Amino acid sequence: MSAVYVLVGLVAYLIGSISFAIIFGKKFGGFDVREKGSKNAGSTNVLRTVGKKAAALTLICDILKGVVAVLLAMLAAHIWAKNDTEAETLKYLAGLMAIVGHTFPVYYGFKGGKGVATSLGVLLVVNPEIGLICLIFALIIMIATRLVSLGSILAAVLFPILTVFMIDDNYPAKIISIIIALLVIFNHRTNIKRLKEGTENKLSFKK
Repeated sequence: MSAVYVLVGLVAYLIGSISFAIIFGKKFGGFDVREKGSKNAGSTNVLRTVGKKAAALTLICDILKGVVAVLLAMLAAHIWAKNDTEAETLKYLAGLMAIVGHTFPVYYGFKGGKGVATSLGVLLVVNPEIGLICLIFALIIMIATRLVSLGSILAAVLFPILTVFMIDDNYPAKIISIIIALLVIFNHRTNIKRLKEGTENKLSFKK
């Protein structure tokens, strides 16, 4: 079974490493999005530097990365997992590795994005109920404050809390959910600094 964990993790990482922000940034803008704006390979920076169409495509594809990685893990679990705990662990492991791939993509010099959209795709598949709660919570924060980073960070904090209380007796999944949250928060460390300083960029809904 250990070989299955390694295989699922590797495949999920390679899927996560596909950076659609870079791909669509070059296609629609003619430049590497990591060289413009916040220099982050994510849909928010694509929106600010390239445009709505490229940003929408980036967002959708980044979400789908998380979805596909977890669905493949579920297929592997159906074939090899001996119990529900192993099956859940495979799903959460695939989700984590897809986010790691997005953050440190092997195809792009290990310099990627913050993993929010990919995390959303992961959450919506590993536990739709928790995923929807986190999504609605994040959207409320973003709309109220116009701060995408704040909504993302607080949703990342909420995810493991909900996982701990809503999933019974699956400690690997709970531990991985905490690691996912810490990774997303770590990826937002510069945003946290700007939030403290009051200099974080706000998203305009009028544009």
